[in-house]
Amino acid sequence: MLTLTKSLLALMLGFMGATLFGLAAIPFLKKLKAGQRINIYVEAHKGKAGTPTMGGIIFIIPTIAIMLFLLITGKVEYSVNLIIVLFVFISYALIGFLDDFISLKRKANKGLTQFQKLFLQLIVAVVFYILFREFTDGDSYLRISALGIDWNLGWFYGVFILFLLVGSSNAVNLTDGLDGLAGGLSAISFLAFALIAMGSWWIEGNSDIGIFCFVLVGSIIGFLVYNSNPAKVFMGDTGSLTLGATMATVAILTSHELSLVLIGGVFVIETLTVIIQISSVVLFHKKVFLMTPIHHHFERLGWSERDIVKLFWIAGFVLCMFALIYGVWL
Repeated sequence: MLTLTKSLLALMLGFMGATLFGLAAIPFLKKLKAGQRINIYVEAHKGKAGTPTMGGIIFIIPTIAIMLFLLITGKVEYSVNLIIVLFVFISYALIGFLDDFISLKRKANKGLTQFQKLFLQLIVAVVFYILFREFTDGDSYLRISALGIDWNLGWFYGVFILFLLVGSSNAVNLTDGLDGLAGGLSAISFLAFALIAMGSWWIEGNSDIGIFCFVLVGSIIGFLVYNSNPAKVFMGDTGSLTLGATMATVAILTSHELSLVLIGGVFVIETLTVIIQISSVVLFHKKVFLMTPIHHHFERLGWSERDIVKLFWIAGFVLCMFALIYGVWL
């Protein structure tokens, strides 16, 4: 009962913090003229031009502030695993913020180059790997019990960490194309990972990682107050890169890498449709989808934005339930 109460309190703190912070953050972003430049190939989105971006700060800053408060007051305990999660969370927030800031300065959707992003993400992955190997009980084994895999990756585990961080962050980034889509799916995913972390009793600081996830879920829901259709603010790379990388981090630390594929199933599908489309055009000069990522395909079919978001949220929720049945119950 105490754990449930703490979890609900964490969620409530995140929601209230982000909701209140958003009241000040959105006018501030408007004063900065942090307006999003809209993809000209999506006719229905032209009316969104000028909507403030970098809205990820609405759930990032309250989450950091609340976790610091809980750490200082002793409500959660210091552990290397929690430090790793917070390190990745803050680092990717800074990478995303830098990318958004440069885009706004250039007045174009061109921020950091791919090489610059990859280099910064490589630094984060290296620090992650050093902390994980030197200061925790973690090892370099990739364990997937459902497939009977128990594979020692050795030094390649660092590359594996980089792959998951980059892949997951970019998957969420690709999905962030409709009002509330990436935010809602992320809230559902982190709720699943909160439960997984709480159940991973063999991991140092598992309950505190779970509390972090609950705080983040609440903060994302608070952000959705302003990001749901019609959106008053977009999360930008500041938010999407942060959410994806942090999701991968929790999956790695709790040894639920396979669950990440299922929990983030909609993100994976969105990414695969882009890969399939590009491959088909390059190899066969034909399109498989009307437009990618796949949420734009549904728009081209005439679906309303709200209906697409609701469908994808439901799909994400169902996938998370299956992942929890396997990852926690079975």
